Amino acid sequence: MTRQIHFNAFEMNCVAHQSPGLWAYPEDRSWQYKDVEYWTDLARILEGGFFDGIFIADVIGYYDVYRGKNDDAIREGAQIPVNDPLQLAVPLAMASQHLGIGITASTSFEHPYTFARRLTTADHLTKGRVGWNIVTSYLESGAKNVGEGGLRRHDNRYEVANEYLEVVYKLLEGSWEDGAVLRDRERRIFADPSKVHEIRHKGQFFDVPGYHLSEPSPQRTPVLYQAGASASGIDFAARHAECVFVAAPTKPVLKRYIDNLRAQAAAHGRAPGSQLVYNLTTVIVDETDAKAQAKYQRYLDHASYDGALTFVSGWSGVDFAQYAPTDLVRKIDTNAVKSLLEHFTHGQQWSVAELAQWAGIGGLGPVIVGGPEKVADELQAWQEETGVDGFNLAYVVAHETFESVAGYLVPELQRRGAFRTAYTPGTLRHQLFGKGDRLAAPHPGASYRDLGARLAAGRVAAE
Repeated sequence: MTRQIHFNAFEMNCVAHQSPGLWAYPEDRSWQYKDVEYWTDLARILEGGFFDGIFIADVIGYYDVYRGKNDDAIREGAQIPVNDPLQLAVPLAMASQHLGIGITASTSFEHPYTFARRLTTADHLTKGRVGWNIVTSYLESGAKNVGEGGLRRHDNRYEVANEYLEVVYKLLEGSWEDGAVLRDRERRIFADPSKVHEIRHKGQFFDVPGYHLSEPSPQRTPVLYQAGASASGIDFAARHAECVFVAAPTKPVLKRYIDNLRAQAAAHGRAPGSQLVYNLTTVIVDETDAKAQAKYQRYLDHASYDGALTFVSGWSGVDFAQYAPTDLVRKIDTNAVKSLLEHFTHGQQWSVAELAQWAGIGGLGPVIVGGPEKVADELQAWQEETGVDGFNLAYVVAHETFESVAGYLVPELQRRGAFRTAYTPGTLRHQLFGKGDRLAAPHPGASYRDLGARLAAGRVAAE
């Protein structure tokens, strides 16, 4: 049986997301990111192409590593200005019926108690179509501007994230029992106090004694996405993530990552098939190979060397302005995205100029150019050789890239039986896995559903 390929659209509430310089392309719409019509038009395009959802990235901070200042990021519109992603959930949901909406939010910059309410609210208003992309953040500028003085060490950020998730699970899964909300007009009882519990969390990083402020939403805990690719990030994803996002430039790198992730997930008791892995990929497709190649060349004419290195310097924590274009990329231990330099120093050698050219169109993932048959062949080859489930597709030109994927590539994949032709009604979790709306054992979040009984037995305080 042919394996199904999954697509997410990789977006951000900003101008130059993954292809700096392309905002100047005549047909590009990304400058309209601040207009609701930009997002509602996109939702209709993606749902017409049967995408799993839209995956909205975010950063708190700005890319000031390149040349030691923020000038290039501002000049290039390189993820600054950038608006809040969570506020997009409602208009995207109103413009679609089935499209999933993955929202990025950091465990480093917002308290879990207030964030849990924001998550539940979004899940209610979208009728259970929200996912949370859990990040720990990597920009020193973000940490400084929220009063932390600087970024925590890389591995320590995951210690905080693990406890953050514990607090969120207790609030979303355990604070309100099923059946707590009665809405009994005759007895004038909206909710049963005996079924609503303080979580009594007192940990190393967070002290949250009280109740969740919101009643349970359709999924309780939204679908959990995670994008960590370092050793700490893979361990975190193996424990918590249902959908994993990776930016591997080559098939060997991606296969090694997926094999490692799935082995660790099994060690944590996660069942096979309980996680979907999406690789960052850029598809430039048109009616024929020749038309697609001509489109690619037009895009390259607008790509920005400085914009690409602004991103790569920010992602890696290494100022690439200090190197000549012909210098080779070396692995340097930093406090930012540790896996980035590991990927680009494994196997082949990359010069700084080659890295800039690679990152200038679509970010750090591969770029696949061709007509529908050629691109479909290549995507299926990536799936067969690496075990990847799907692709987080970065746009080059908004919304031209996604219109071309929906118009040319999706029908070819459907013809091969490799892509859905209809949506399954229900929440995002049920849409992706077909096993209901809620987290299920052995996922660690599901273990907090009996919080009331554990509190009564006096066990929670000792955890």
